[in-house]
Amino acid sequence: MIGMIAALGFCLIALAPAAMAAERTVAVEASATLKVPNDSASVGLSVSLERGTRGAALQAVSAKLGRVIATAQTIPGVGDGDVRTGRVSVRKSFRGNKPSYRASEGIGVTLHQPDKAGELISAAISAGATGVSGPNYFVGDTEAASTKALTAAFEKAKVRATALAGAAGATLGQTLSIDEGGGAEFVPSPDAKAAPEAGCLTATAPPGAPVKRATAGACAGTPPPSKPGTSTVSATVRVVFALQ
Repeated sequence: MIGMIAALGFCLIALAPAAMAAERTVAVEASATLKVPNDSASVGLSVSLERGTRGAALQAVSAKLGRVIATAQTIPGVGDGDVRTGRVSVRKSFRGNKPSYRASEGIGVTLHQPDKAGELISAAISAGATGVSGPNYFVGDTEAASTKALTAAFEKAKVRATALAGAAGATLGQTLSIDEGGGAEFVPSPDAKAAPEAGCLTATAPPGAPVKRATAGACAGTPPPSKPGTSTVSATVRVVFALQ
């Protein structure tokens, strides 16, 4: 019995160096930032009209906004579900002793051909829109952009790990674990802003953020230029490799 215990102890001691060698690893962290073309845009359009009665104001706005919606849906890149109606408001005021009512309603339009934003704005103004906000350019296919950034970060991590392995007198083995460090982050680039010379366009803001209203008349006639630009996407990965 004592002999068996001694033999087992000897085997464990003999296996220890091999087990320690198998556990040699190198852990690295790397980040990658890529420029990604903006493939989408959002534009806000509104109609505001004043009439003598509340009903007349609402009816006039509804009719004109209906034409704006129908026009927006003819623009390339605007599909089913890309037009969303907003809040309706009616305000009462007085012209002397006579009451007056101003009704307003807006829509949000998503464009999957962002270079058509100027065409959309010009057509909407011709159809009766009295207010414009945007365009805001952004990356719609965030999944594909995130994947590219993560892949680039992993390749950078592998290069770093290979250099460290060589410095340690080893070679890089298989990947043991990959940790996505917080997910991809999107940031609009400066060139994603609308051209300042186009009077009805405003600087790019994140989708949903408040934007300044523009003068509708500035957009009538020739469509303003639309330059979607790029956004940047950043990703970080932490990778553990085996050493051989």
